[in-house]
Amino acid sequence: MGNLLKTEWYKLSKERSFWVLTLFLLGVAVSYPLTLQSGSGASGNDFYRGYILSINNEIVRLLPAILAGFFIASEYSIGTMKSIVSSGNGRIRIYFAKLSVFSIGSIIILLILPIFMMGSSLIYMDFDTMPQWSFIFQTIGLTILYAAAFASFMALFATIFGESGKTIGFLLLFLALSGSLLEYVSAKISFLEPIITNSIFLSQSSILAIDQIGQWSNGDVLTFIVVPILTFIIFGFIGSIIFLKKEIK
Repeated sequence: MGNLLKTEWYKLSKERSFWVLTLFLLGVAVSYPLTLQSGSGASGNDFYRGYILSINNEIVRLLPAILAGFFIASEYSIGTMKSIVSSGNGRIRIYFAKLSVFSIGSIIILLILPIFMMGSSLIYMDFDTMPQWSFIFQTIGLTILYAAAFASFMALFATIFGESGKTIGFLLLFLALSGSLLEYVSAKISFLEPIITNSIFLSQSSILAIDQIGQWSNGDVLTFIVVPILTFIIFGFIGSIIFLKKEIK
């Protein structure tokens, strides 16, 4: 397993789409705060939530879908996956090695704005918009959990489609419409409402309200932690089974 992880990490480090996304987000993190007016009078937590986390949750969460298309799905179409499978390693181990490294790549992408944009904003604004450290650490922790959960979902469909174009197109479209689509389904099928409401697609917005954690019950806090972990396990298991039975050409 260790060699598989090293191999996948090496491929991620050479993946152009990963570096394009990373450099693009770093550029945004450094330049975007220059357009803001000293936090617009917002408190540190409000500035961090309104100008950084909101962008991360609404837009940046879509970008790992592009990485999934090139890092996972394209390996089926160009024949790389066939060579990996024929290397003698078990398919389950291969899948989880790739999923683990893809999850790390997704986490890196989703942490760029919270860390680097906040850092550049503090420098430009003379540290007038410093949020509470507890707020930062809590939101980063949830971002890591949700990034891994979304990565397992994206890896599943990258395995199903096996083509970068179809994977990217489907994931971007589904994730962009998932909120309204799932709310419609939950309204029509009442017994699915609790599952859909607490799914990663609708509960990710909880990151924006993490500074109000004192107002939440222990059950709420547990849900926001357990849901992404269970999602990662469930989609990871389903994806590995599909990969195990998939005919690779």
